[in-house]
Amino acid sequence: MKNHRGIAALCYICSMSLLCAQEASIEPIRPRANLILRPYLPTVVPPIRLGNSGRLAGLIRAGNLYLTAQDAIALALENNIDLEIARYDPILSAWQLERAQAGGALPGVPSSASQAGSVASGQGVAGSQAAAGVSVAGSGSSANGAGNATISEVGPVAQTLDPAVQETSTFSHTSVPQADIVQSITPVLISNTRVYNASYQQGFLTGGSVTVTYSDHYLNENAPTDFLNPSSAPNLGISFQQNLLRGLGTAVNGRTIAVAKINLKTSDLNFKTQVINTVINVLNLYYGLVAGHEDLKAKQAALEVARQFYENNKRQVEIGSLSPLDVTVAETQVASNENDLVTSRTNLQQQEVQLKNALSRTGNMDASLAAAHIVPLDAIVVPEKDDLPPFDEMVQKALANRSDLRAEKANLSASEVSAVGTRNGLLPVAQVFGGESQAGLAGTRRTVISNGVAQTADPYFAGGITNGLGQVFRRNFPTERIGAFIQVPIGNRQAQADYGIDQLQLRQNQLNTQQDLNQVGVDISNYTVALRQARARYEAALKNRTLQQQLLNAEQEKFTLGASIPYNVIQQERDLAAAEATVISTLVAYNNARLALDQTLGVTLEANHISIEDARVGRVPRASSLPAALPQGTP
Repeated sequence: MKNHRGIAALCYICSMSLLCAQEASIEPIRPRANLILRPYLPTVVPPIRLGNSGRLAGLIRAGNLYLTAQDAIALALENNIDLEIARYDPILSAWQLERAQAGGALPGVPSSASQAGSVASGQGVAGSQAAAGVSVAGSGSSANGAGNATISEVGPVAQTLDPAVQETSTFSHTSVPQADIVQSITPVLISNTRVYNASYQQGFLTGGSVTVTYSDHYLNENAPTDFLNPSSAPNLGISFQQNLLRGLGTAVNGRTIAVAKINLKTSDLNFKTQVINTVINVLNLYYGLVAGHEDLKAKQAALEVARQFYENNKRQVEIGSLSPLDVTVAETQVASNENDLVTSRTNLQQQEVQLKNALSRTGNMDASLAAAHIVPLDAIVVPEKDDLPPFDEMVQKALANRSDLRAEKANLSASEVSAVGTRNGLLPVAQVFGGESQAGLAGTRRTVISNGVAQTADPYFAGGITNGLGQVFRRNFPTERIGAFIQVPIGNRQAQADYGIDQLQLRQNQLNTQQDLNQVGVDISNYTVALRQARARYEAALKNRTLQQQLLNAEQEKFTLGASIPYNVIQQERDLAAAEATVISTLVAYNNARLALDQTLGVTLEANHISIEDARVGRVPRASSLPAALPQGTP
């Protein structure tokens, strides 16, 4: 028989481990593709997990859910929906850090329609007119281009750190009537253009950016006056800008990244706090249920005593030693105890519902769980002594271990880092910018007769795009520029207000943090006193219950000998029931005070042998201590 039980226990443990290992992860799955395509594929976020772990089903036997305190904690770590929600916070913080590392908001992208029909300066009829400052209706490019987006942010906007490559290709065919045909020598100018524009943009944490641009304008038109037709006009340029006052430096431009890194650590601390709160809540519910069972047993025992006394009185009336009124008094006590029993059973059922909801993701929506009665296997134990360390040592332990206090300090650090931006925003805007570009022009030479004189393009421009690019890289036609920009707001009230608001809120946060640190000593003192008072009240309640039991026994003996009346016996029964209830309430009060003190000291996880990594993944490798086959007589 023992071998069979051992095999059953082994099978149970193995099945529990297998079910836990099969729990799907909530971590997003990045796309798997080559390096070029990967950034443009969506990340797959797994669906939410609504199923309970296999541990829960394994603990339900014959319609009862048998639980030790450690099993209740393990179920909460695996199935509690508040914890499941909190598991997403560190993942969100990691993605927010990645977003911050990409830099500020992307700049606006000009509309590709603005490139339709455009030509380089001096290229063809339209380019010659543009170079000469002549504007001809219908001959220009479309004017519906979009400017860059306006970004609003308190403090300087960080540069876009992820490099961006942009390419625009536009092919157009235009027919433009010519009111003045002196230059085009044709009443309708028909042009075919191909425009290629490409750019590479990179921002830096120093507060500057670099842009490399390349363009090529191809033109083929019917104007007999073109010396080069068709022609290509490539252009290659590089430009830069650098902030000199506002927006200068890695501390300013990297503050979002620094805050995101702090928030990533803070999210782990907040998750730990949520785990502690969940464990405390589950233990309070579990031991509250234990007390509920004890209260139910006490009410059942009181009812049995009242019924026995009622039956004895009925027999006494039958033999004429008691009056019928005494039976009525005893019957009234039976009815009162029955009402107390119903109330106790109802409270127990409500406590079961609350605990089930904390231990599962489905609550009473799961039919098997809803129908199961929870049987707690651990009792509330009051140790002989509490062995509390000195007050100063407990304060230092709380300050070192409390995840919520560490998170507050981290948030304060994040606020101080963010304040660098608002402080820098007080400065005027000053930028230096510059760049250079190289132009080229090449095409098919044509002879044009003007005023009886034959003219043609310089042989240097003869050829195709290869010759044009050669001119670019030989730097035959360079353009260079450098400049500076400064903007000084008069009064600067907006930046001053932003900085003042930011600093005032920072001071409030500092005071709130200090207030919470000061509260640690108050809480430890209060819970230490509460623990000692609960112990003293529990010990007094135990003595009182013993005395009340002795008084009831004595009164029953006196009643049997005819030296007492039923009312006195019933009064002693009520006093004993009240003493029993006091024992249970003081026991719960001691347990709650002990849990609250552990939470204040930040030792809840250590005291209950909980690994934060197990809570993070939602799988507890520790097997249940519940035997595979329960002993005979277990309720």
